[in-house]
Amino acid sequence: MKYRRGDVFLALFPYSDLRSAKRRPVVVVQSNELETDLAQLIVAMITSDLRRAGHPSRVTATRNSAQGKRSGLLTDSVVMTDNLYTARERAFNRRIGFLEMDAIDSALRHTLGLK
Repeated sequence: MKYRRGDVFLALFPYSDLRSAKRRPVVVVQSNELETDLAQLIVAMITSDLRRAGHPSRVTATRNSAQGKRSGLLTDSVVMTDNLYTARERAFNRRIGFLEMDAIDSALRHTLGLK
């Protein structure tokens, strides 16, 4: 399967204790030009818990907006660039949509301390 930045997938994402995982939406944040021999992708967690919104490292995706409709998300959600994970490709179930990366890139710059 071909992956690109901004793709939204359902994937297994680990809980913070790393002992179990939950299938949830994630967005691919790694470069399209990152060509390694590793069968893995860097993703950001997406949550429907809107209490997590309002932080510079997080981006709200509103379901009824044009971008929200393209995302494939079923509810208003928050992209959490402060919760990144390197996932094996086999953890990905299916692509459900796409998110534009402008706001996510800004949040990633905040998270990673990049100018």
